[in-house]
Amino acid sequence: MPAISFVNVAKTYASARGDVRALDDVSFDIEQGEFFGLLGPNGAGKTTLISILAGLARATTGRVAVLGHDVYSDYAAARRLIGVVPQELVFDPFFTVREALRIQGGYFGVRDNDAWIDELLDNLGLADKGDANMRQLSGGMKRRVLVAQALVHRPPVIVLDEPTAGVDVELRQQLWTYVRSLNAQGVTIVLTTHYLEEAEQLCDRIGIINHGRLSANEATRVLVGMAQEKVVEVTVDRDVITPLVDACFDKIEASGTRTLAITYRKDRVNAGDVLAALQREGLGIVDVSTREADLEDVFLNLTRATGTDG
Repeated sequence: MPAISFVNVAKTYASARGDVRALDDVSFDIEQGEFFGLLGPNGAGKTTLISILAGLARATTGRVAVLGHDVYSDYAAARRLIGVVPQELVFDPFFTVREALRIQGGYFGVRDNDAWIDELLDNLGLADKGDANMRQLSGGMKRRVLVAQALVHRPPVIVLDEPTAGVDVELRQQLWTYVRSLNAQGVTIVLTTHYLEEAEQLCDRIGIINHGRLSANEATRVLVGMAQEKVVEVTVDRDVITPLVDACFDKIEASGTRTLAITYRKDRVNAGDVLAALQREGLGIVDVSTREADLEDVFLNLTRATGTDG
């Protein structure tokens, strides 16, 4: 049974200019224990999809289930199985951190769980903030509390919606260390992020949403392997005065008069062909380095057009 299942999900909003289709027949599963990355440009439909999953919005058509429980017809069961860390810093200014976590647990019928709350506070760097009022915390500390609130009822599925946006490096590293440990224990993690290097390092599989449609859904290593462009940076032994043209060059950018960044397609030529072309021009090679394609290259190729909001 998948941890999360999206089946033919569509979402249409009415506007003064006519209907806007935010999601268009999206179908895919996220398996139990996966670390899944959901990526896409602003306005692609990621947040709409997460809102439907969390029960904050309703799909126009289609079905969403968490561990087999429909998020509408079996809402209570589905909601107990999932914890969502939202993008926005939403908090009640009248309670301490510990009180906020107790109240959040109470929504799911969880009581007398101070030992688990203490463990969460410790793992998220909030051990000394339990009795602090929420409004006294910095933005980064508030975001840590949001993570703790999502985990307080011990859900087997966690959704992290841009959890490290605008936070410091220490929090980012601490959060990922803890989230990795949860995933190692079998917790399913769904991550949306604009930090593509995070997704590449953390996620087993990545889905890319663009214009409301699922444009990719592959293992991370497979997705990165889809990138065909490669860059070789070459320092030559004399100034390059005239533009260089060769069939194996896709693009050339100069950094100074003797350093060239040459882009080529690795499905057509290799670095040796590029260097041979330079030598045919009478240039001696002083230094060479290459840059492999990464997730950002694939992402940009799949999402050339962007929307206006997330």
